[in-house]
Amino acid sequence: MPKISAGLLMYRMVNGEPEILLVHPGGPFWKNKDIGVWSIPKGETEEGEEMLEVAKREFKEETGVTAEGDFVSIGSADRPGKTVHAWMFEGDCDPTKIISNMITIEWPPKSGKKIDIPEVDRAGFFSVEEARSKIVGYQLPLIDEFVKKSH
Repeated sequence: MPKISAGLLMYRMVNGEPEILLVHPGGPFWKNKDIGVWSIPKGETEEGEEMLEVAKREFKEETGVTAEGDFVSIGSADRPGKTVHAWMFEGDCDPTKIISNMITIEWPPKSGKKIDIPEVDRAGFFSVEEARSKIVGYQLPLIDEFVKKSH
């Protein structure tokens, strides 16, 4: 059964054009990767949880920012084994000041050694075109739906 995640696409308007907040995964594996690895802040749901509430919680965990505003569904995006449901909302923050929760991973892989890393190591606002190149491929439909609903 596929895992279900929920996330938020925060945007702000700058000179009449939208900028989308994306987050970069933390840890040594992702350290030097850029194109095609960023994501909207998101996380897995547990059975019985309200997806929008999960999306707000995960946004806070990954950025330190409380998501507030009018949330508009932008549908879902699928990859093998996972579906991400997402909402857009207008907001702003200083992406250089995000505070992410920490997670424990095995590093190096199959070594048995555990290290603590930030789930997200940085965030940034990007134009729609920049966001299309930065975001992980399976989440591109979320940007397409954002563009449709924001005009």
